[in-house]
Amino acid sequence: MKTITIGNIKLKNPLFLAPMVDVTDLPYRLICRKSGAAMAYTEMLHINQILHENKKTLNLLKTSKEDRPVGIQITGDSVQQFKDVIPYIKKYDLVDINCGSPSIRIIGNQSGSYLLKNPGKIAEMIKTLKQANLIVTAKIRLGFKENNVLKVAKTIEKAGAELLTIHARLAVHGSSVPADWKQIEKVKNNLGIPVVGNGDIKDGETAKAMLEIADGVMIARAAIGDPEIFERILFYLKTGKEREKSVKNNIKYIKQYLKLEEKYDIIDIPRIKRITSNTLKGFENASKNREKLMKLKTYNEIVNFVDSLKQQNF
Repeated sequence: MKTITIGNIKLKNPLFLAPMVDVTDLPYRLICRKSGAAMAYTEMLHINQILHENKKTLNLLKTSKEDRPVGIQITGDSVQQFKDVIPYIKKYDLVDINCGSPSIRIIGNQSGSYLLKNPGKIAEMIKTLKQANLIVTAKIRLGFKENNVLKVAKTIEKAGAELLTIHARLAVHGSSVPADWKQIEKVKNNLGIPVVGNGDIKDGETAKAMLEIADGVMIARAAIGDPEIFERILFYLKTGKEREKSVKNNIKYIKQYLKLEEKYDIIDIPRIKRITSNTLKGFENASKNREKLMKLKTYNEIVNFVDSLKQQNF
């Protein structure tokens, strides 16, 4: 089994849970870790959100002793913002700079994937965090509208980042455009730091194929509502055999997730509904159950609904 070292952090396996907005809060990270994810991050937060310290952001900043190693993923539009945020982010094991978000709101603030237009600015952001003795990584796409991935990657490495994650699409590409893994391989062959590949990882076979060209695998969309995917990928990496997806196992994970949402006082009904509805995709009575779920209004109603799913024959 491949392992990766990021600065002084040695991971137990090469599987990463992607930072995903409206998904990877502390409870969801914890259940994915239980399934086998070796590394996880907060969802992407703009530095201005952190500096303003509103309740929703404070919830998204929550971590715990079981949530290790953990990275905080941040983005911003100025080097000064990165200086200002340092006191707020020192408790995390590493800091990941998001240079890949295609969100209109984020690029409108000249953050996220907009930064790919200015590799020099990314370098200054990395150097600012490194001066505070933080472990720094970055997540990028192949470019904004045009591919400049190798130039950006080399700039990031030279600035002192300890690891680079590449989502193998341009910022203007949606998920319907296949990820271009050849670009990940090209960067890996030209860099000395670990490279993690992201894009179209959906099972053990695709994870293994990515590990043949990169040091690690980051799982995003496929992990939404399916935390068990990490178990199945690890099983494949050990045995060479795919294990069938189990909605029953995922329902067990979702029950744990709901308890943790209450424990850490992070209950967010729209987030919970999105994740739980994804758990039911592709199974018998899925549309009927998802319709029921979407009509529910309270945390207790959702807990009772998930309990009722145990009685169904998936």
